[in-house]
Amino acid sequence: MLSLLQHAHSFTVLFSEEGLRLDKVLAGQVPTLSRTRLQDLVTHGHVVVEGKAITDVAFRVREGQEITVAIPPVVDPVPLPRNIPLEIVYEDGDLIIINKPANMVTHPAPGHADDTLVNALLYHCGDSLSGINGVRRPGIVHRLDKETSGLLVVAKNDHTHQDLSEQLASREMKRVYQAVAWGMVSPKLDVIEGAIGRDSRIRQRMTITASGRFARTHCRVLKSFGRLATLVECRLDTGRTHQIRVHLTSQGHSLVGDVFYGKTPRGIPEALQAFLKNDWPFQRHALHAKELSFRHPTTGKDLHFSTELPMDVRMLLNVLESLH
Repeated sequence: MLSLLQHAHSFTVLFSEEGLRLDKVLAGQVPTLSRTRLQDLVTHGHVVVEGKAITDVAFRVREGQEITVAIPPVVDPVPLPRNIPLEIVYEDGDLIIINKPANMVTHPAPGHADDTLVNALLYHCGDSLSGINGVRRPGIVHRLDKETSGLLVVAKNDHTHQDLSEQLASREMKRVYQAVAWGMVSPKLDVIEGAIGRDSRIRQRMTITASGRFARTHCRVLKSFGRLATLVECRLDTGRTHQIRVHLTSQGHSLVGDVFYGKTPRGIPEALQAFLKNDWPFQRHALHAKELSFRHPTTGKDLHFSTELPMDVRMLLNVLESLH
């Protein structure tokens, strides 16, 4: 059994840890693993206290007890690595920043089993992935919709994934998006609040609902193209599914190209109609994750990344400018 283990971590319970839950003590003694991963190891019998396997995470420890955590090797992921080109903005041993193109799916899903960002990352990162919750896979900290382009941070190990997830939850991680919305967005629309949950009729859609989870989006008008459309900057306080799309739609300003939550207004200029109807260059909703800021989980250094709007959005803005 021990020969199959990647490694084991042993320690003696300290006076200050007397009476604490086993999972809490493990979190302090093995900080490279997430609380979820450690709890999983306990329930599967990989934690031994004084020679006896303990499977209760709420077990209370006593000073002087010898505890061994047997950490199995990470298992290979189910998704297959694929040699798909990636635009890498930054990479080190703990994390990687990707500028995701529009129309790339983040996770494998029906219809997208092996052409996703995860497949590409498995190929690119290889053995540099030390495992997330026991699986050799990239830790996706926050998702981008298929049609949304822009910056996305991915963890290579458990510790980094846990730390970045906590920064996301505590709003320490900052994300800035740019969107092109239909209509003239009022400069006074600086904050949108509305609880977001599943649409009771169409389960794939999200909507503003009293039973949803609190969501807040900060908005700033960057450029108005008359009554036709507006370039808006959006900063997220929360990270609900489709948050920007739902919030702007709730104010009567669905995103240009977003056929799921809105539709092209009637009476728009023919030049814009032609641009949007072509198979290229613009076949998606106009949303781009432009900036990303967070504290590096290992070095503690504050990191900030920014990327330019992609070509298709710039072309859309050029068409709107020519009509303004």
